Amino acid sequence: MLKARYARAALGFVGALSLSACVTLPPGSKRVPQDPWESWNRGVYKVNDKLDRAIAKPVTKAYVRVVPQPIRIGVSNFFENLNTPTVMINDALQGKLLASANDLGRFLLNSTLGLAGILDPATPAGLARNDEDFGQTLGHWGMHPGPFVELPILGPSDLRDASSKVVDSYTNPRQYIKNSYLKYGLYLPYLVDKRAALLSLDDTLSRVYDPYAFVRDAYLQRRAYLVSDGKVAEEPLLDPDADIPDSDKPAPPSGEAQPASH
Repeated sequence: MLKARYARAALGFVGALSLSACVTLPPGSKRVPQDPWESWNRGVYKVNDKLDRAIAKPVTKAYVRVVPQPIRIGVSNFFENLNTPTVMINDALQGKLLASANDLGRFLLNSTLGLAGILDPATPAGLARNDEDFGQTLGHWGMHPGPFVELPILGPSDLRDASSKVVDSYTNPRQYIKNSYLKYGLYLPYLVDKRAALLSLDDTLSRVYDPYAFVRDAYLQRRAYLVSDGKVAEEPLLDPDADIPDSDKPAPPSGEAQPASH
């Protein structure tokens, strides 16, 4: 019953957001091939930004101001530990068996000696913290990221990562908590903790001409870096088999002969 109410509320919010999305592009902006839904994405970003300024940011600032840093670190450690099975499984799916064993060791050590992950004895013990998810696994095996998409509340993503979030939710132990109030109640401190980690970037974002484009480009570049494990600076953002309009094709290098027009 509780799940049905949450689902109806979420669908109602997404529906209202869809009706208010689609905005005019700012002057001088140029469409980029990896963002074909830019008008709608900008509309969602605008609503997300308003919600962030009205609710998320004030709540997070109050959290940082009132809660001592050691406790905040413990909260971050707790949620990081909850996510470790997801990292471990995706390491294994990518064939990184040593990394998967490392993550298993981290989870067991932090869940026991670390008091359910509030403490992090695994890092001083030499068990490195990895960062993997199902979106990275699909990218590792060659799946194209698809178009960029701004998700309601959740923020920047691409089509591959957006669908992968559903899979990742089922590899997180939080999904299997039987008490619905506890299960869904964990989302609020989780979101506040994630927002607190981004507070230092607010000043930078306020100084850029086009915050939406800045966030989009930063997200795509970071995901490309993570999928390649840092070996390649950029993941192909376009499907190599897709037809690209001539206006969107890069200009030939200086000095290279251009094809004659007919």
